[in-house]
Amino acid sequence: MTFRFASEDDCALIFDFIRLLAAYEKMSDQVVATEELLREWIFHKHSAEVLFVCEEDREVGFALFFHNFSTFLGRAGIYLEDLFVLEEYRHRGYGKALLKKLSQIAVERGCGRLEWWCLDWNRPSIEFYRSLGAQAMDEWTTYRLTGKTLEDMAR
Repeated sequence: MTFRFASEDDCALIFDFIRLLAAYEKMSDQVVATEELLREWIFHKHSAEVLFVCEEDREVGFALFFHNFSTFLGRAGIYLEDLFVLEEYRHRGYGKALLKKLSQIAVERGCGRLEWWCLDWNRPSIEFYRSLGAQAMDEWTTYRLTGKTLEDMAR
C-alpha cells in the first residue's frame, strides 16, 4: 500500500472517483463538476488536495480535502470532503489507511483537527468512523445556500 498526491494529469481519475462516490451515495444526479472545473479549482486555484491510496500501481481509493480554520483553536484544520475506496478493495484497511495518512498530514501541518460529514443513512461508514474513535457532532446542524438562493443572497 502506497500513497501519492494527485497531479493535474489525474483529473480524469479524480472525476471517476467522484462519480463512483456519487453513485454510492445515490446522488449521481447532483454531480455537475467536470474535469475542467476540477483542474481549475484543485490545481490552478489550489482550493483542495487529493490523496490516492494505491495497491501496487493501481489507485484503489482517494481522499479530497482542504484546509478550514477554527477561530476557537486559532489554527487551521483539515476538512475531508470525500473519502472513497473501490468496492472490490473495501474491508482491506485502505479507508483506515487514508484516514491515518490524513491524520499524519494534519499533525505535520500543525492542524487542530480533522473533520468530515457522513450521510445519516450510511451505517457502514458511521460504524467504521466510530470504531476509529471519531465522534459525531450531533449538536450541530449544517446549513447551505446554493443555486438561486445563493445568487439571491449575493444581490
